[in-house]
Amino acid sequence: MKERLQKFMARSGVASRRACEEIIAQGRVRVNGAVVTEPGRLVDPGDDSVEVDGRPVGPASLVYYMLNKPPGYLSSAQDDRMRRTVLDLVPDDPRVYPVGRLDKDTAGLILLTNDGDLAYALTHPKFEVAKTYVARVRGMVDRHILALLLEGVALDDGPARADRASALESGRESLVRIEIHEGRKRIVRRMLEAVGTPVVELQRESIGPLSLAGLAEGKFRRLEAREVSMLYTCAGTSVRRAPGRRGLEPS
Repeated sequence: MKERLQKFMARSGVASRRACEEIIAQGRVRVNGAVVTEPGRLVDPGDDSVEVDGRPVGPASLVYYMLNKPPGYLSSAQDDRMRRTVLDLVPDDPRVYPVGRLDKDTAGLILLTNDGDLAYALTHPKFEVAKTYVARVRGMVDRHILALLLEGVALDDGPARADRASALESGRESLVRIEIHEGRKRIVRRMLEAVGTPVVELQRESIGPLSLAGLAEGKFRRLEAREVSMLYTCAGTSVRRAPGRRGLEPS
């Protein structure tokens, strides 16, 4: 059965679907020996030969890791300055990629997978998958501050608001929990700074239905099949079959 080139590449573990579209547009992909620059090209995985940068692409065995990222690690697949990345904390094979980003100084839950479809579903704003953060901030978090976060604040790249916000502690330094489904760069830090309570420490507690649940900092574990299904369901995408050697395939 034919499918779009970028979807086949994502399902094969090349990168997220959006990243695959960029790779195709850059002229790095060949189908049956010919360079293809249009992401919408249909391919038959059983008959067509697909190469990225000269390397053959085929359906991968899909894996899903949950990592409790420590501060100081980059949420990227590689770094030109040779700094530590989250890939240093998980197995090298099969190759996986972080789903979304946590900035270098932020700790907590990050997912890594070679399932480009799931990565797309969890990071694209239209699917509205909630992420929950706990922040230690400078200053008191009272009802006024919480109301500002819930009503929305103006940022350089547009307004942003929390879906939920609550104060866990309040004083000279406060502890606040924020749920948000957006994924703009450093958005939680920028929102809290905008209301006058800059972040001291920040941790992501959960993504959709998944939480750290006692996973120690710097440690990872594989997701269970039911957890992967829960993530697809949370993103409003069904799973066509149970995980096997080729993993889960969204419909």
